[in-house]
Amino acid sequence: MLTLDRRFLLMAVAAGLPAVVVALILLWTGSHPNPIKWAVTVLTVTLWLGCTYGLRERIARPLRTISSMLAALRENDFSIRARGASIGDPLSAVLFEVNLLADTMRTQRLDAQEATALLRAVMAEIDVAIFAFDHIQRLVLVNGYGERLLARPAAALIGRTATDLGILAALRADAGVQDISFPGGSGRWEARRRKFWQGGQPHEMLVLADVSQPLREQEREAWQRLIRVIGHELNNSLAPIKSIAGSLNALMGHPSPPEDWRDDMQRGLSIIGSRADALGRFTTAYAQLARLPAPNVKPIEFAPFMRRIVALETRLPIEIGESPEVTVRGDSDQLEQLLINIFRNAVDAARETGGGVTTRWILTDGSLEVRVEDSGPGIQSTGNLFVPFFTTKPGGSGIGLALSRQIAEAHGGSLNLSNRPDTRGARATLTLPI
Repeated sequence: MLTLDRRFLLMAVAAGLPAVVVALILLWTGSHPNPIKWAVTVLTVTLWLGCTYGLRERIARPLRTISSMLAALRENDFSIRARGASIGDPLSAVLFEVNLLADTMRTQRLDAQEATALLRAVMAEIDVAIFAFDHIQRLVLVNGYGERLLARPAAALIGRTATDLGILAALRADAGVQDISFPGGSGRWEARRRKFWQGGQPHEMLVLADVSQPLREQEREAWQRLIRVIGHELNNSLAPIKSIAGSLNALMGHPSPPEDWRDDMQRGLSIIGSRADALGRFTTAYAQLARLPAPNVKPIEFAPFMRRIVALETRLPIEIGESPEVTVRGDSDQLEQLLINIFRNAVDAARETGGGVTTRWILTDGSLEVRVEDSGPGIQSTGNLFVPFFTTKPGGSGIGLALSRQIAEAHGGSLNLSNRPDTRGARATLTLPI
Protein backbone atom coordinates (compact mmCIF):
# COMPACT_ATOMS: atom_id res chain seq x y z
CA MET A 1 0.00 0.00 0.00
CA LEU A 2 1.58 3.26 -1.12
CA THR A 3 1.68 6.13 1.31
CA LEU A 4 0.44 9.59 0.45
CA ASP A 5 3.99 10.92 0.05
CA ARG A 6 4.91 8.13 -2.41
CA ARG A 7 1.76 8.69 -4.39
CA PHE A 8 2.58 12.39 -4.78
CA LEU A 9 6.17 11.44 -5.73
CA LEU A 10 5.01 9.02 -8.42
CA MET A 11 2.50 11.57 -9.72
CA ALA A 12 5.23 14.23 -9.92
CA VAL A 13 7.63 11.81 -11.68
CA ALA A 14 4.92 10.80 -14.12
CA ALA A 15 4.03 14.44 -14.78
CA GLY A 16 7.61 15.43 -15.64
CA LEU A 17 8.76 12.22 -17.31
CA PRO A 18 7.47 12.98 -20.85
CA ALA A 19 9.25 16.32 -20.95
CA VAL A 20 12.52 14.75 -19.78
CA VAL A 21 12.31 11.97 -22.34
CA VAL A 22 11.72 14.46 -25.14
CA ALA A 23 14.65 16.58 -23.93
CA LEU A 24 16.97 13.57 -23.84
CA ILE A 25 15.94 12.41 -27.29
CA LEU A 26 16.62 15.85 -28.73
CA LEU A 27 19.88 15.99 -26.83
CA TRP A 28 21.22 12.64 -28.05
CA THR A 29 20.13 12.80 -31.67
CA GLY A 30 22.70 13.92 -34.17
CA SER A 31 26.40 13.68 -33.32
CA HIS A 32 28.04 11.14 -31.04
CA PRO A 33 27.92 11.59 -27.31
CA ASN A 34 30.52 13.79 -25.76
CA PRO A 35 31.23 15.05 -22.23
CA ILE A 36 29.08 18.16 -22.73
CA LYS A 37 26.02 16.06 -23.61
CA TRP A 38 26.67 13.84 -20.60
CA ALA A 39 26.88 16.86 -18.33
CA VAL A 40 23.71 18.34 -19.80
CA THR A 41 21.96 15.00 -19.41
CA VAL A 42 22.96 14.65 -15.77
CA LEU A 43 21.92 18.24 -15.11
CA THR A 44 18.53 17.72 -16.77
CA VAL A 45 17.77 14.57 -14.82
CA THR A 46 18.95 16.21 -11.59
CA LEU A 47 16.74 19.22 -12.15
CA TRP A 48 13.83 16.96 -12.99
CA LEU A 49 14.24 14.90 -9.85
CA GLY A 50 14.77 18.03 -7.74
CA CYS A 51 11.62 19.66 -9.09
CA THR A 52 9.76 16.41 -8.50
CA TYR A 53 10.75 16.25 -4.84
CA GLY A 54 10.10 20.00 -4.43
CA LEU A 55 6.64 19.64 -5.92
CA ARG A 56 5.92 16.76 -3.60
CA GLU A 57 6.99 18.76 -0.56
CA ARG A 58 5.04 21.80 -1.75
CA ILE A 59 1.81 19.77 -1.83
CA ALA A 60 2.32 17.02 0.74
CA ARG A 61 3.61 19.13 3.62
CA PRO A 62 0.51 21.46 3.79
CA LEU A 63 -1.74 18.43 3.49
CA ARG A 64 0.09 16.71 6.37
CA THR A 65 -0.31 19.93 8.38
CA ILE A 66 -4.02 20.09 7.60
CA SER A 67 -4.42 16.42 8.55
CA SER A 68 -2.66 16.99 11.88
CA MET A 69 -4.77 20.07 12.67
CA LEU A 70 -8.03 18.29 11.86
CA ALA A 71 -6.99 15.38 14.07
CA ALA A 72 -6.23 17.84 16.89
CA LEU A 73 -9.63 19.52 16.43
CA ARG A 74 -11.28 16.12 16.60
CA GLU A 75 -9.56 15.59 19.95
CA ASN A 76 -10.71 19.05 21.17
CA ASP A 77 -7.18 20.45 21.02
CA PHE A 78 -7.50 23.97 19.65
CA SER A 79 -3.95 25.16 20.38
CA ILE A 80 -2.28 24.07 17.11
CA ARG A 81 -1.94 26.62 14.30
CA ALA A 82 -0.43 26.28 10.81
CA ARG A 83 2.45 28.55 9.80
CA GLY A 84 2.56 30.17 6.40
CA ALA A 85 -1.23 30.45 6.19
CA SER A 86 -2.37 33.16 3.83
CA ILE A 87 -4.81 33.75 1.03
CA GLY A 88 -2.16 33.91 -1.71
CA ASP A 89 -2.54 30.39 -3.11
CA PRO A 90 -5.13 27.61 -2.66
CA LEU A 91 -3.17 25.47 -0.16
CA SER A 92 -2.22 28.48 1.96
CA ALA A 93 -5.85 29.61 1.84
CA VAL A 94 -6.92 26.18 3.12
CA LEU A 95 -4.44 26.49 6.01
CA PHE A 96 -5.77 30.00 6.72
CA GLU A 97 -9.36 28.73 6.87
CA VAL A 98 -8.38 25.82 9.13
CA ASN A 99 -6.74 28.30 11.50
CA LEU A 100 -9.94 30.35 11.51
CA LEU A 101 -11.95 27.19 12.17
CA ALA A 102 -9.72 26.36 15.14
CA ASP A 103 -10.18 29.90 16.52
CA THR A 104 -13.95 29.70 16.10
CA MET A 105 -14.19 26.27 17.75
CA ARG A 106 -11.98 27.45 20.62
CA THR A 107 -14.23 30.48 21.20
CA GLN A 108 -17.35 28.33 21.06
CA ARG A 109 -15.85 25.85 23.49
CA LEU A 110 -14.96 28.61 25.95
CA ASP A 111 -18.48 30.08 25.64
CA ALA A 112 -20.00 26.65 26.25
CA GLN A 113 -17.77 26.06 29.27
CA GLU A 114 -18.65 29.44 30.73
CA ALA A 115 -22.38 28.87 30.12
CA THR A 116 -22.13 25.41 31.69
CA ALA A 117 -20.28 26.81 34.70
CA LEU A 118 -22.95 29.50 35.13
CA LEU A 119 -25.74 26.93 34.80
CA ARG A 120 -24.12 24.68 37.40
CA ALA A 121 -23.66 27.63 39.75
CA VAL A 122 -27.33 28.59 39.39
CA MET A 123 -28.47 24.99 39.85
CA ALA A 124 -26.32 24.69 42.97
CA GLU A 125 -27.81 27.82 44.56
CA ILE A 126 -31.53 27.50 43.84
CA ASP A 127 -33.78 25.81 46.39
CA VAL A 128 -35.29 23.51 43.79
CA ALA A 129 -34.44 19.85 43.16
CA ILE A 130 -33.58 19.12 39.52
CA PHE A 131 -33.30 15.60 38.11
CA ALA A 132 -32.66 14.66 34.47
CA PHE A 133 -33.34 11.14 33.19
CA ASP A 134 -32.44 9.47 29.90
CA HIS A 135 -34.78 7.45 27.68
CA ILE A 136 -34.64 4.41 30.02
CA GLN A 137 -35.19 6.55 33.14
CA ARG A 138 -31.60 6.49 34.36
CA LEU A 139 -30.45 9.58 36.21
CA VAL A 140 -27.92 11.61 34.21
CA LEU A 141 -28.00 14.94 36.09
CA VAL A 142 -28.82 16.11 39.61
CA ASN A 143 -28.16 19.37 41.42
CA GLY A 144 -27.08 19.94 45.02
CA TYR A 145 -30.62 20.31 46.35
CA GLY A 146 -31.52 16.98 44.75
CA GLU A 147 -28.50 15.36 46.42
CA ARG A 148 -29.63 16.65 49.82
CA LEU A 149 -33.18 15.51 49.13
CA LEU A 150 -32.04 11.95 48.37
CA ALA A 151 -29.34 12.09 51.09
CA ARG A 152 -26.64 10.79 48.76
CA PRO A 153 -23.89 12.40 46.66
CA ALA A 154 -24.24 12.73 42.91
CA ALA A 155 -21.62 10.02 42.30
CA ALA A 156 -23.86 7.51 44.05
CA LEU A 157 -26.98 8.67 42.18
CA ILE A 158 -25.89 9.06 38.54
CA GLY A 159 -26.80 5.98 36.53
CA ARG A 160 -29.45 4.76 38.95
CA THR A 161 -33.02 4.36 37.72
CA ALA A 162 -35.95 6.38 38.96
CA THR A 163 -37.30 3.24 40.62
CA ASP A 164 -34.06 2.70 42.56
CA LEU A 165 -34.09 6.33 43.67
CA GLY A 166 -37.71 6.17 44.85
CA ILE A 167 -38.95 9.04 42.66
CA LEU A 168 -40.73 7.07 39.93
CA ALA A 169 -44.12 8.14 41.32
CA ALA A 170 -43.15 11.80 41.09
CA LEU A 171 -41.84 11.28 37.56
CA ARG A 172 -45.03 9.63 36.35
CA ALA A 173 -47.62 11.63 38.29
CA ASP A 174 -49.47 14.57 36.83
CA ALA A 175 -47.94 18.00 37.30
CA GLY A 176 -49.09 19.78 40.42
CA VAL A 177 -48.69 19.70 44.19
CA GLN A 178 -47.93 16.25 45.62
CA ASP A 179 -47.27 14.88 49.09
CA ILE A 180 -43.94 13.02 48.77
CA SER A 181 -41.46 11.70 51.33
CA PHE A 182 -37.73 11.50 50.60
CA PRO A 183 -34.77 10.34 52.70
CA GLY A 184 -33.69 13.96 53.07
CA GLY A 185 -37.10 15.48 53.77
CA SER A 186 -40.84 15.23 53.25
CA GLY A 187 -43.62 17.67 52.55
CA ARG A 188 -45.69 19.05 49.72
CA TRP A 189 -43.86 19.41 46.44
CA GLU A 190 -44.81 21.09 43.18
CA ALA A 191 -43.69 18.76 40.39
CA ARG A 192 -42.94 19.94 36.86
CA ARG A 193 -41.64 17.88 33.96
CA ARG A 194 -40.05 18.85 30.65
CA LYS A 195 -38.95 16.79 27.65
CA PHE A 196 -35.62 17.49 25.95
CA TRP A 197 -33.26 15.73 23.54
CA GLN A 198 -29.59 14.96 24.01
CA GLY A 199 -27.38 12.80 21.84
CA GLY A 200 -30.36 11.94 19.64
CA GLN A 201 -32.23 10.35 22.58
CA PRO A 202 -35.29 11.69 24.44
CA HIS A 203 -34.66 12.82 28.01
CA GLU A 204 -36.96 14.06 30.75
CA MET A 205 -36.32 16.68 33.42
CA LEU A 206 -38.12 16.59 36.75
CA VAL A 207 -38.22 19.74 38.88
CA LEU A 208 -39.46 19.54 42.47
CA ALA A 209 -40.12 22.70 44.48
CA ASP A 210 -40.99 22.54 48.18
CA VAL A 211 -44.21 24.52 48.63
CA SER A 212 -44.98 23.37 52.17
CA GLN A 213 -43.90 26.58 53.82
CA PRO A 214 -45.66 28.98 51.38
CA LEU A 215 -48.84 26.90 51.53
CA ARG A 216 -48.75 26.86 55.32
CA GLU A 217 -48.34 30.62 55.37
CA GLN A 218 -51.25 31.07 52.95
CA GLU A 219 -53.42 28.72 54.98
CA ARG A 220 -52.50 30.56 58.19
CA GLU A 221 -53.34 33.90 56.60
CA ALA A 222 -56.65 32.53 55.32
CA TRP A 223 -57.55 31.20 58.76
CA GLN A 224 -56.59 34.50 60.37
CA ARG A 225 -58.78 36.44 57.94
CA LEU A 226 -61.65 34.02 58.48
CA ILE A 227 -61.33 34.20 62.26
CA ARG A 228 -61.24 38.01 62.13
CA VAL A 229 -64.37 38.11 59.97
CA ILE A 230 -66.26 35.55 62.06
CA GLY A 231 -65.15 37.22 65.29
CA HIS A 232 -66.28 40.59 63.99
CA GLU A 233 -69.71 39.28 63.01
CA LEU A 234 -70.14 37.36 66.26
CA ASN A 235 -69.16 40.36 68.34
CA ASN A 236 -71.57 42.58 66.41
CA SER A 237 -74.42 40.24 67.33
CA LEU A 238 -73.41 38.82 70.70
CA ALA A 239 -72.51 42.15 72.31
CA PRO A 240 -76.05 43.66 72.03
CA ILE A 241 -77.61 40.28 72.83
CA LYS A 242 -75.56 40.06 76.02
CA SER A 243 -76.35 43.64 76.96
CA ILE A 244 -80.08 43.31 76.35
CA ALA A 245 -80.21 39.93 78.10
CA GLY A 246 -78.58 41.51 81.15
CA SER A 247 -81.08 44.37 81.11
CA LEU A 248 -84.02 42.00 80.83
CA ASN A 249 -82.64 39.84 83.61
CA ALA A 250 -82.35 42.89 85.85
CA LEU A 251 -85.86 43.94 84.90
CA MET A 252 -87.29 40.53 85.79
CA GLY A 253 -85.48 40.54 89.13
CA HIS A 254 -86.68 43.99 90.11
CA PRO A 255 -89.12 43.81 93.08
CA SER A 256 -91.40 46.44 91.60
CA PRO A 257 -90.97 46.54 87.78
CA PRO A 258 -92.30 49.58 85.93
CA GLU A 259 -95.72 49.49 84.37
CA ASP A 260 -94.32 49.29 80.80
CA TRP A 261 -91.99 46.39 81.59
CA ARG A 262 -93.86 44.21 79.09
CA ASP A 263 -93.04 46.67 76.32
CA ASP A 264 -89.39 46.66 77.35
CA MET A 265 -89.35 42.87 77.35
CA GLN A 266 -90.94 42.77 73.90
CA ARG A 267 -88.46 45.27 72.44
CA GLY A 268 -85.51 43.45 74.00
CA LEU A 269 -86.63 40.06 72.73
CA SER A 270 -87.27 41.59 69.30
CA ILE A 271 -83.69 42.91 69.18
CA ILE A 272 -82.33 39.53 70.28
CA GLY A 273 -84.38 37.85 67.54
CA SER A 274 -83.14 40.25 64.84
CA ARG A 275 -79.50 39.71 65.84
CA ALA A 276 -80.05 35.95 65.79
CA ASP A 277 -81.51 36.29 62.29
CA ALA A 278 -78.42 38.29 61.27
CA LEU A 279 -76.17 35.50 62.53
CA GLY A 280 -78.28 33.01 60.58
CA ARG A 281 -77.90 35.01 57.40
CA PHE A 282 -74.16 35.21 57.98
CA THR A 283 -73.78 31.44 58.35
CA THR A 284 -76.04 30.86 55.32
CA ALA A 285 -73.93 33.21 53.22
CA TYR A 286 -70.74 31.48 54.35
CA ALA A 287 -72.20 28.07 53.47
CA GLN A 288 -73.18 29.37 50.02
CA LEU A 289 -69.63 30.57 49.42
CA ALA A 290 -67.98 27.41 50.76
CA ARG A 291 -70.25 24.90 49.01
CA LEU A 292 -70.49 26.26 45.47
CA PRO A 293 -71.39 23.25 43.27
CA ALA A 294 -69.48 22.39 40.12
CA PRO A 295 -70.84 24.16 37.01
CA ASN A 296 -73.44 22.30 34.96
CA VAL A 297 -71.97 23.25 31.60
CA LYS A 298 -74.27 23.70 28.60
CA PRO A 299 -74.19 25.86 25.44
CA ILE A 300 -75.46 29.40 26.03
CA GLU A 301 -76.47 31.90 23.32
CA PHE A 302 -74.81 34.85 24.98
CA ALA A 303 -76.61 37.81 23.38
CA PRO A 304 -80.18 36.84 24.42
CA PHE A 305 -78.80 35.62 27.73
CA MET A 306 -77.34 39.07 28.46
CA ARG A 307 -80.48 40.91 27.31
CA ARG A 308 -82.58 38.83 29.69
CA ILE A 309 -80.28 39.58 32.66
CA VAL A 310 -80.13 43.31 31.84
CA ALA A 311 -83.94 43.42 31.81
CA LEU A 312 -83.98 42.17 35.42
CA GLU A 313 -82.41 45.45 36.62
CA THR A 314 -85.31 47.91 36.85
CA ARG A 315 -83.72 50.71 38.92
CA LEU A 316 -81.67 52.06 36.01
CA PRO A 317 -81.64 51.24 32.29
CA ILE A 318 -78.43 49.49 31.22
CA GLU A 319 -77.17 50.24 27.74
CA ILE A 320 -75.83 47.32 25.67
CA GLY A 321 -73.14 48.36 23.19
CA GLU A 322 -72.39 46.74 19.84
CA SER A 323 -71.40 43.13 20.54
CA PRO A 324 -71.00 39.92 18.48
CA GLU A 325 -73.31 36.93 18.43
CA VAL A 326 -71.45 34.16 20.22
CA THR A 327 -72.12 30.87 22.00
CA VAL A 328 -70.32 29.98 25.23
CA ARG A 329 -70.42 26.91 27.40
CA GLY A 330 -71.24 27.40 31.06
CA ASP A 331 -73.72 27.05 33.89
CA SER A 332 -76.45 29.54 33.05
CA ASP A 333 -77.69 29.76 36.66
CA GLN A 334 -74.25 30.49 38.10
CA LEU A 335 -73.30 32.94 35.35
CA GLU A 336 -76.64 34.68 35.80
CA GLN A 337 -75.95 35.11 39.52
CA LEU A 338 -72.45 36.45 38.71
CA LEU A 339 -73.73 39.02 36.21
CA ILE A 340 -76.62 40.08 38.46
CA ASN A 341 -74.07 40.84 41.21
CA ILE A 342 -71.93 42.88 38.81
CA PHE A 343 -74.88 44.85 37.41
CA ARG A 344 -76.26 45.47 40.89
CA ASN A 345 -72.93 46.92 42.07
CA ALA A 346 -72.61 49.02 38.91
CA VAL A 347 -76.13 50.45 39.28
CA ASP A 348 -75.55 51.18 42.98
CA ALA A 349 -72.40 53.14 42.08
CA ALA A 350 -74.02 54.98 39.15
CA ARG A 351 -76.99 56.11 41.25
CA GLU A 352 -74.61 57.85 43.67
CA THR A 353 -73.53 60.28 40.94
CA GLY A 354 -76.55 60.21 38.66
CA GLY A 355 -74.57 58.41 35.95
CA GLY A 356 -75.30 55.41 33.80
CA VAL A 357 -74.18 51.81 33.17
CA THR A 358 -73.09 50.29 29.86
CA THR A 359 -72.06 46.78 28.90
CA ARG A 360 -70.62 45.06 25.84
CA TRP A 361 -68.60 41.96 25.03
CA ILE A 362 -65.80 41.22 22.57
CA LEU A 363 -63.85 38.20 21.33
CA THR A 364 -60.14 38.22 22.10
CA ASP A 365 -57.52 35.44 21.95
CA GLY A 366 -60.04 32.63 22.02
CA SER A 367 -61.93 34.12 24.97
CA LEU A 368 -65.07 36.15 25.55
CA GLU A 369 -64.44 39.39 27.43
CA VAL A 370 -67.50 41.02 29.03
CA ARG A 371 -67.13 44.62 30.20
CA VAL A 372 -69.53 46.39 32.55
CA GLU A 373 -68.75 50.09 33.06
CA ASP A 374 -70.43 52.59 35.35
CA SER A 375 -70.15 56.36 35.85
CA GLY A 376 -70.02 56.16 39.64
CA PRO A 377 -67.39 57.51 42.04
CA GLY A 378 -64.94 54.72 41.20
CA ILE A 379 -63.14 52.26 43.46
CA GLN A 380 -61.39 53.87 46.40
CA SER A 381 -59.47 50.78 47.53
CA THR A 382 -59.03 47.53 45.62
CA GLY A 383 -57.27 45.61 48.41
CA ASN A 384 -60.42 44.14 49.98
CA LEU A 385 -62.71 43.89 46.96
CA PHE A 386 -62.77 40.09 46.88
CA VAL A 387 -62.30 39.44 50.61
CA PRO A 388 -65.32 37.42 51.81
CA PHE A 389 -67.75 39.27 54.14
CA PHE A 390 -65.97 42.61 53.65
CA THR A 391 -68.44 45.26 52.54
CA THR A 392 -68.82 49.02 52.61
CA LYS A 393 -72.55 48.94 51.89
CA PRO A 394 -75.08 49.23 54.72
CA GLY A 395 -76.72 45.84 55.08
CA GLY A 396 -74.36 44.20 52.58
CA SER A 397 -73.32 40.59 53.06
CA GLY A 398 -69.83 40.95 51.59
CA ILE A 399 -69.96 37.73 49.57
CA GLY A 400 -71.23 39.00 46.20
CA LEU A 401 -67.87 39.73 44.58
CA ALA A 402 -66.12 36.80 46.25
CA LEU A 403 -68.83 34.43 45.02
CA SER A 404 -68.75 36.00 41.55
CA ARG A 405 -65.00 35.52 41.22
CA GLN A 406 -65.33 31.93 42.44
CA ILE A 407 -67.97 31.26 39.75
CA ALA A 408 -65.77 32.82 37.04
CA GLU A 409 -62.74 30.75 38.05
CA ALA A 410 -64.87 27.58 38.21
CA HIS A 411 -65.65 28.21 34.52
CA GLY A 412 -61.96 28.59 33.69
CA GLY A 413 -62.22 32.38 33.46
CA SER A 414 -61.49 35.41 35.60
CA LEU A 415 -63.16 38.48 37.09
CA ASN A 416 -61.37 41.78 37.70
CA LEU A 417 -62.47 45.22 38.85
CA SER A 418 -60.61 48.45 38.19
CA ASN A 419 -61.17 52.16 37.73
CA ARG A 420 -61.89 53.32 34.20
CA PRO A 421 -58.76 54.82 32.62
CA ASP A 422 -60.56 57.41 30.49
CA THR A 423 -63.16 58.84 32.85
CA ARG A 424 -64.70 58.57 36.27
CA GLY A 425 -66.22 55.26 37.25
CA ALA A 426 -65.36 51.58 37.54
CA ARG A 427 -65.07 48.71 35.08
CA ALA A 428 -65.78 45.05 35.75
CA THR A 429 -64.15 42.64 33.28
CA LEU A 430 -65.37 39.04 33.05
CA THR A 431 -63.33 36.69 30.86
CA LEU A 432 -64.73 33.31 29.81
CA PRO A 433 -63.16 30.70 27.53
CA ILE A 434 -64.99 29.87 24.33
